[in-house]
Amino acid sequence: MADSAPLQRVIEVDVPAAATAVSDDSVVAQAPFDCTVTSVQYIPEAAITGAATNNRTVTLVNKGQAGSGSTTVATLTFDSGINGTANDEKTITLSGTAANLVLASGDTLLWRSIANGTGLADPGGLARITVTRN
Repeated sequence: MADSAPLQRVIEVDVPAAATAVSDDSVVAQAPFDCTVTSVQYIPEAAITGAATNNRTVTLVNKGQAGSGSTTVATLTFDSGINGTANDEKTITLSGTAANLVLASGDTLLWRSIANGTGLADPGGLARITVTRN
């Protein structure tokens, strides 16, 4: 009998705001099946304007099934010229290493928001992760 599960799934999860000099790690999802991440987007609740030195990096990390992994799936730094518009999706750059995009069923995904230098406020919003069944 053929598997009737969808070939693709979009995972949407609220991610918290972080003050200017504060970094935050938040578990956002678990891989629903063996899959490959095909896109990651961040929809901030308010505008975020990049800055050259004191800025913010958002990263989707695969923590694996044991929760101890550190594989970067996608990342984007809001530095000079890289901005986010309120309530509009911003594409987060996927890892250039194909193996970093592959998830096993049950792998834990973490959303990391890191203040660089003295930081830049993260307004929080929605992370949208699209995966395709392997």
